[in-house]
Amino acid sequence: MTGALGDLRVVEMGQLLAGPFCGQLLGDFGAEVVKIEPPGSGDPMREWGREKPHGMSLWWPILARNKKSVTLNLRTPEGQALARRIIAQADVLVENFRPGTLERWGLAPADLHRENPRLIITRVTGYGQDGPYAPRAGFGSIGEAMGGIRYVTGDPDKPPSRAGISLGDELAGTFAALGTLVALHARHRTGRGQIVDSALYEAVLALMESLVPEWEIAGYQRERTGSVLPNIAPSNVYPTLDGPVLIAANRDTIWRRLAALMGRPDLADDERYATHGARGANAEELDDLIGAWTSGQSSASLLELLHENGIPAGLTYRAKDMLSDPHYKAREAIIRMAHPDFGDFPMHNVFPKLSETPGEVRTLGPALGQHNAEVYGDLLGLPPDEIAALKAAGTI
Repeated sequence: MTGALGDLRVVEMGQLLAGPFCGQLLGDFGAEVVKIEPPGSGDPMREWGREKPHGMSLWWPILARNKKSVTLNLRTPEGQALARRIIAQADVLVENFRPGTLERWGLAPADLHRENPRLIITRVTGYGQDGPYAPRAGFGSIGEAMGGIRYVTGDPDKPPSRAGISLGDELAGTFAALGTLVALHARHRTGRGQIVDSALYEAVLALMESLVPEWEIAGYQRERTGSVLPNIAPSNVYPTLDGPVLIAANRDTIWRRLAALMGRPDLADDERYATHGARGANAEELDDLIGAWTSGQSSASLLELLHENGIPAGLTYRAKDMLSDPHYKAREAIIRMAHPDFGDFPMHNVFPKLSETPGEVRTLGPALGQHNAEVYGDLLGLPPDEIAALKAAGTI
């Protein structure tokens, strides 16, 4: 294995999204990720996604990239015994079952640590491993709502909205990966593993900036504000002859440049717009002034003008925009891999970029049980006839 985490073996028991996203991030940087799936069905993510050419998920090749798939029935004593043998040779276990599930399967952290004291056990759930809500089922949408981001997302005259992605799940997976790396760093000093407890709602809460003290100290309740942030101006979407352009000129020096570019340098010294606070208080009328200026220009000419004058601006990208953008191409932000059914398969690259030990997409999501022979034969040393017997019994 290559990459910064190439000396690590991760066992992934999670399914759907939050836990597997953590596994994807670790695998992107070189970890050997052994994904355990139920025989016959596998991870439900194999079936998820709106578009399914050939009846196959376009999500799975990305989420399961750089992973090895083995099948194992964790609800049987035989399957649990095999799982313990695999975990005994791992650095990290990632799981996102409800609290208590591992314990019911005879895989309690205390027992696993007796066999493998250096093991990092990363647990991803809706509400965490303790507290009154811990036993509840928790999906990403619920975590987004409880963590606060749903309430402030959308237009003020409509019910709370959501981002068009599984934001809560992927945040929980990202924080789980961060916690795993922190625990691995601590292990270098102590020689001991520990438990990483990543809760969906807390991962969302971590993004909520000063929302809590704004309420308790200032008595201010953040509300939905559509395309703007309160008191941050000018920073909005503005019309042009052929579509909207985003302009973010809320910093004093940038605002002065924009005012001059508009042919209205006087606005920079106008008491209604001269300071950050004044612009925030008069954001709507300031947006009207800027919109009147932008609406008579094409988006391309406007963007060229803004970029030349050091004013942050851009378009709202769709997938086709990303695929044709020269900066995306220069940075290799989207890569292509050969897929046995889809052919040329585009996907986002590994982020962030590291100068000495960059991540890499080595393989796309595997077929169910594709690595049974490798893991059970090479890692555990089981002979072929025993592997065949386990398969026939429905254990693997």
